[in-house]
Amino acid sequence: MLRVEHSGSVLTITLDRPERRNAQVPSLWSALAEVGRGLDPSVRVVVMRADGPSFSAGLDRAMLTPGGAPGELSILALSGAAVGPLEQAIEQFQAGFSIWAQVPAIVIAAVQGHAIGAGFQLALACDLRVVADDVAFAMAETSLGLVPDLAGTSPLVRAVGYARALEICVTGRFVGAQEAVAMGLATVAVPGDQLDATALELADTILNAPQGAVQELKPLLRNAIDASPSDQLAAEREAQARLLRAMVAGSGSK
Repeated sequence: MLRVEHSGSVLTITLDRPERRNAQVPSLWSALAEVGRGLDPSVRVVVMRADGPSFSAGLDRAMLTPGGAPGELSILALSGAAVGPLEQAIEQFQAGFSIWAQVPAIVIAAVQGHAIGAGFQLALACDLRVVADDVAFAMAETSLGLVPDLAGTSPLVRAVGYARALEICVTGRFVGAQEAVAMGLATVAVPGDQLDATALELADTILNAPQGAVQELKPLLRNAIDASPSDQLAAEREAQARLLRAMVAGSGSK
């Protein structure tokens, strides 16, 4: 269901359930959280990809049936219980998505075909998105009487703004490759047979940048989203001071 390959400074995570269009279940989210928490410090870039024609068709619909998905938590059973367990379970689910904003590595999503619901939110959990020209993003939760709850609402609003995010979620419509690039959901759209190579080319470009600067840049820019101007100015000067001191210390040791 999840394949992890480490090569040099790049970690590739592959959703490996193509026969079900990489439909997602809680055990997958737990595995993602575990990989993120245990990320080797040598990893500078993570590539999130999927086998098969679809990145992910979203939540395995069996999760919303009385029988549930084999070996997985029963969402419906938790929904019928007292307040607390269901919210705690969702918090655990969210960790598989929110962890990627916390890791120092830059996370690239390589997205093809359908990226629906949880699939869309997994792509949004990444720092950058490279898409195939057949990509179809959609938030289908509202059509099921639900809302996106896997850490996807904040990055969606940050990427496209409140009004466009509301329209995408409430209509559940598909967003194609060119529109995704135009609205800032994706950095580039390429033919499907070039998707993996394009993601790895972007990874190589990131690896060619000075490591210290990149590690400071990710939290600095994420902080800029919600920080006050004065707090962001402080964050900028503190990061720059650390880099300058490291530069001087490095030159002095030669």
